[in-house]
Amino acid sequence: MVGIIMGSDSDLPIMQEAIDILESFDIQIEVDIVSAHRTPEKLFEYSKHAHLRGVKVIIAGAGGAAHLPGMVASMSPLPVIGVPVKSRNSIDGWDSILSILQMPGGVPVATVALDGAKNAGILAAQIIGASDTCVLDKIITYKEGLKLKVEQASKRVKK
Repeated sequence: MVGIIMGSDSDLPIMQEAIDILESFDIQIEVDIVSAHRTPEKLFEYSKHAHLRGVKVIIAGAGGAAHLPGMVASMSPLPVIGVPVKSRNSIDGWDSILSILQMPGGVPVATVALDGAKNAGILAAQIIGASDTCVLDKIITYKEGLKLKVEQASKRVKK
């Protein structure tokens, strides 16, 4: 199972891409809003107990100061993938990117591109696929599909 959390419901349109790709791989998900600043008790509870519910990877999306992924990583034994979200009060997303990317030694957060929730979902699936051959096979099929799309596009434009 992959836990997908976000700091606010305004992050859902971006985080929906992670939900969609994981569902396409038939990976069970749980989705919730967990604000690092407005619901710190919920953040602590989620971070400390997600692995006990069977969560294997956590994807955490946040905008602005974007403390959610790092705070989760500081308390959870699970791999955390951070999605910086360009919010309406953002500094072109750089505040979110740097908040998630610049973690201190010992508290890693894998960070994807700004608004890159789809890649976060794929990375989570690849992490799970390392020990689950059914998921691994779906990743291999997915990547073959990407290759075919490029080859088809190449044939259309090649002169």
